[in-house]
Amino acid sequence: MIIEYNKILKKNLENVLKEVLKIISNEGLKKGHHLFITFDPNNKGTKIPLWLKKQHPEIMTIVIQYEYWDLIIRKEDFSIRLSFNDIKTKITISFNSVVSFADPYANFGLKIQDKELKKIKKRNKIKKSDSDKIIKFENYLKN
Repeated sequence: MIIEYNKILKKNLENVLKEVLKIISNEGLKKGHHLFITFDPNNKGTKIPLWLKKQHPEIMTIVIQYEYWDLIIRKEDFSIRLSFNDIKTKITISFNSVVSFADPYANFGLKIQDKELKKIKKRNKIKKSDSDKIIKFENYLKN
């Protein structure tokens, strides 16, 4: 029997995000807390409008802070309504598509899928100059 530590670790890191989202869903965001969630918009379990996918074809980061509605957490995904260019839009994000998340206020972040991010870059052939468009959470952490 082979123990697949990477799968076990990924599942548990996803569970941290699920728990945080459940707290936000039940209690709202308090003090200065806010989340940056980076994910692959092309994951089969993720559902976003085509116009939004065209704007973010490789990787996308959402911010859950002041204006969010209808946050629903399920076993495999979560859905949320956010405002994009003043258009309230429902998106569904598969936990399997999440690459990382961070709460800069709490100086906390997790990289869930480093390998997945590399696959996304390779699949979409992101040029070195395009990689600057990816948000690096360490830039937002408090010292």
